[in-house]
Amino acid sequence: MKLAAALLAAGCLTCAAAAPAAGDPLKEESARVVTRSPADPNALTTPPRQDRPPPGHVRSAVEVLAIARRVPSVAAVLRRHPGHTETAYLKGSDRWQVSYFERARPKQPRKEIAQVLIDDRTGRVLEAWTGFQVAWSMARGYPGAFGRKANSLYLWIPLCILFVLPFVDPRRPWRLLHLDLLVLVGFSASLAFFNHGEIGVSVPLAYPPLVYLLVRMLLAARPRRAPPPPVRLLVPATWLVVGLIFLLGFRGSLNITNSNVIDVGYAGVIGADKLMDGKRLYGRFPHDNQSGDTYGPVVYYAYVPFEQALPWSGRWDDLPAAHAAAAFFDLLTVFLLFLLGRRIRGPTLGIALAYAWAAFPFTLYAMNSNSNDSLVAALVVLALLVAGRPFARGAAAALAGLTKFAPLALAPMLATYREPGSARSRPRELVRFLLGFGIVGGVAMLPAFLGGGLRVFWDHTVGFQDGRGSPFSIYGFEGNLDWLQQGVQIAAVVLALVVAFVPRRRDVVTLAALGAAVLIAVQLGVTHWFYLYVVWFLPLVMVALLGRGLVDRGEPAASSAPAAEPARSSPPVPA
Repeated sequence: MKLAAALLAAGCLTCAAAAPAAGDPLKEESARVVTRSPADPNALTTPPRQDRPPPGHVRSAVEVLAIARRVPSVAAVLRRHPGHTETAYLKGSDRWQVSYFERARPKQPRKEIAQVLIDDRTGRVLEAWTGFQVAWSMARGYPGAFGRKANSLYLWIPLCILFVLPFVDPRRPWRLLHLDLLVLVGFSASLAFFNHGEIGVSVPLAYPPLVYLLVRMLLAARPRRAPPPPVRLLVPATWLVVGLIFLLGFRGSLNITNSNVIDVGYAGVIGADKLMDGKRLYGRFPHDNQSGDTYGPVVYYAYVPFEQALPWSGRWDDLPAAHAAAAFFDLLTVFLLFLLGRRIRGPTLGIALAYAWAAFPFTLYAMNSNSNDSLVAALVVLALLVAGRPFARGAAAALAGLTKFAPLALAPMLATYREPGSARSRPRELVRFLLGFGIVGGVAMLPAFLGGGLRVFWDHTVGFQDGRGSPFSIYGFEGNLDWLQQGVQIAAVVLALVVAFVPRRRDVVTLAALGAAVLIAVQLGVTHWFYLYVVWFLPLVMVALLGRGLVDRGEPAASSAPAAEPARSSPPVPA
């Protein structure tokens, strides 16, 4: 098992890194920070007596309970919950936490309905939470809980400008591309409210950009009689190269000096450690990340090289392996986007796609949170890069799908894709795709087969995600929209099946647009949606928007077609 883990981990990363060059393709995202001392400052303990201050403290449990009851928002909640109970805990060395629970019910865990944090010395109320913000600390708007300094306006706004500006066409100010780019950065409005703990505003604000991009991608995939006018860069492509180098260096430096590892990256390190120790992957995760085994096995394999080079200490500390993995996933996506763009339409498109990824603020947000979401993006791009090779396409589809499962919705579309001009028959290509998908997927699933069986795997992954609640969607926040959620989910399944056959004639750019539409449709129906998921479909959206024609500044528009290239061992992907 240990040898298989090492081999498959190497295979996953090698498959991506050795992709053909041009000419040859859900646990709460909680706001836990990385630095944890052996004496956890957030640890809760019960005081020995209620009526006297504990040793080294000023106030007693009785005193802090009286303070907490006077908080107006808490008092309002308590009036609506007769029969509630209250408990005072010591939190670290200098604070108290008062928790209120609704009336106990048989065979059901107590539900916390209000929480108050009090300074022991001054008796001042530091925090008071009710509603969703009791159970979901990530909904409280703690500064820098995700990405640290990446959220700063002095970084975020310049990145938005750098992302949009090179693709602005002053001669066509009403070009739809301008609106597309503004919608992409428009997720920032929702994030701003999230960062201030206003999830009642942030949650609904995320849906208009998602719906717009879904419709836009479906329109971009429709057959055209003539290609649209090419996009002309506002600045020379060489400037984008310089900008790309600067951005990559800046992002790496910021990750080292000012970033945090959320539970997502922590889970990857834990899973890699378990794989290499020969332990069962699913089940028995540490108490501080008990639901960290909710991802597909490819996620944990991808962390193996980094965990072996930078071993896990057994605690939620700085987790250098998670930092290294997040940086690698980010650079891998940049590299694969360059190869994909170069293969579709030449180096200018490759440079533009790589630059767009590096300049987009949400990719920095994901990297500085040290999550695994850039791995999803990289493997989806890989599937497009090898689209002309059915077996490799199937293998890449399996790898992408066994990360966070949403890319499995791309499998029907990728299975039926046939490169224009291919001499192979459709049945033959489908068989090769299924072989690649089945072999790689089967090997990747060995931890599930050998460690508890498929039932355990299902319960800890898809079953867990399906059963948990979350306020980070309109369905979870409102609580009475099951009918709408089920309708959206059915529509997403229908879309994934329809685009496997319509339109019948397609190229890689069309494939990218359809893939983006499917991923967005899936995200529209999930109970837990978060901003890290934007990076899953960003590469596909940019390929769809720029892949039909992109010319360098000063380059004649007629030269937007690919230039003559050296002899290839396989035909280029038509665009």
